[in-house]
Amino acid sequence: MGADATTDATSGQPVSGQDVSPAYRYYVLAILIFVYMLNFVDRQIIGILAAPLKEHFQMSDSQFGLLGGIAFASVYSTLAIPLAWLADRSSRVWIMTGALAVWSGFTALCGVAGSFGQLFLFRMGVGVGEAGGVAPAYSLIADYFPPNQRARAMAAFAFGIPLGTAGGTLIGGLLAVKYGWQTAFIVVGILGVLVAPILRLTVRDPKRGGTDAIAAATVAAKAPAAKPLASEPVADTGLGRKVALACFGIGGVFAALGLLSLMKIGMTNPVIPFFGAGLMTVIGISLWIAKSTGSVIMRKKSFWLLSLGAASSSVCGYGVAGWLPLFFMRSFDLTLSQVSWYYAGIALIGGLLGIWMGGAIADRMAKKSKGAYPLVPAVAFIISAPCFILAMNSPALISLMPGGGSHAMALVLAFLIFLIPTGLNLAWLGPITAAVQHLAPAPMRSTASAIFLLINNLLGLAVGFFYFGWMSDLLRPMFGDESLRWAIYTGMAFYLMASLLHFCASRTLEKDWID
Repeated sequence: MGADATTDATSGQPVSGQDVSPAYRYYVLAILIFVYMLNFVDRQIIGILAAPLKEHFQMSDSQFGLLGGIAFASVYSTLAIPLAWLADRSSRVWIMTGALAVWSGFTALCGVAGSFGQLFLFRMGVGVGEAGGVAPAYSLIADYFPPNQRARAMAAFAFGIPLGTAGGTLIGGLLAVKYGWQTAFIVVGILGVLVAPILRLTVRDPKRGGTDAIAAATVAAKAPAAKPLASEPVADTGLGRKVALACFGIGGVFAALGLLSLMKIGMTNPVIPFFGAGLMTVIGISLWIAKSTGSVIMRKKSFWLLSLGAASSSVCGYGVAGWLPLFFMRSFDLTLSQVSWYYAGIALIGGLLGIWMGGAIADRMAKKSKGAYPLVPAVAFIISAPCFILAMNSPALISLMPGGGSHAMALVLAFLIFLIPTGLNLAWLGPITAAVQHLAPAPMRSTASAIFLLINNLLGLAVGFFYFGWMSDLLRPMFGDESLRWAIYTGMAFYLMASLLHFCASRTLEKDWID
């Protein structure tokens, strides 16, 4: 697509996303979905490679949890804010292009890692790149699609998650079986590097807030003083600055603990407190950069309820997705090749159905009340938890049949049941990300999304991936190879917490909404 697709022919200035052709609008959405798919291919490929990586580097479940969670999430979450802040002030497409090239390059480097330390650093590099790949995309979609279509557009964008999870699982697993885990990393990394120029040359930045103009005019005509419009200035309450300073303070406490450890007082390993000090300092710097946007959204109850609710669900969403391949190998006696096909099918079918239905149902119900956006996920999470437990125990269910059933029948039953919670635990993506877009004015949307993602990913991804590995090691003396099963059982409580938080958000969102 040429530059004229989103610029005025006479002035050369960006025009509203509302004015571009439907074909181009959907082209942009399609390529953003593909880039998001690559994002999750590179992010989730480590899950299917758990067995060969653990064997090659002699890792415990806890160590693998650190590699899959904190190594990635610590930089991915924190750097997303300064990159999104930059995206709100410069070209979102350029930032996404650079991010894609960086995370893909580091994924390829993972294939040449010679030690656990090198692999840990390269995974951090993947997180550095992916930090710039999501929040700018949310903002672009919001400027290409009008408010009444955004939840569906965001849900369609989220198709990248099941597509990437399935693609990373299938391609990564099959390549690892035939050529080794090193080749799997290198191939998927090079693919992203090749796609980066296509993104830059064919996608353009539309006018910020352009698709809001019609909706804003309608709101103003019906109720001129009812709600603030996206273009209205919002007072800086200073809350963002206070939260940033609090993070610096916590970082100082961690640094003090690290110094005490060096003096042989308290903790014997100073690495942990110093890592915490560095992490909190980076978070503080990121929030300081975004303090204006933070002051707008952090004073809203809906922001905290949506963010913490999404983070609670992501503890299971990211954690279970990362550990299920290893669970299938340990508890269902599947080989790496069999798991690649089996889990890829679950992630693809269940994920696509759940994401689309979540967005479509929320858009329809939101015509009556904005509270539908978090209410739909709240119901979904309540159903997810028991379905996961039921699916994991399908062999026991089959054994109750006359004749005891067979292993193949148990796998088929588990596949069908797993589709339900896999879809339901992703149903929040379209509604919640669309709702977050309406907690801040249009010029702040990339940064608002990044602050939301900071909370979601720092708690959800970092804690989730590590939690299940740590819990598995903790329970191993009692349950042996079935310890991972029981670790996943304990994690289902996070779905119940997510449901409660999103239900509360459904009661406050209408008040905090900005058209």
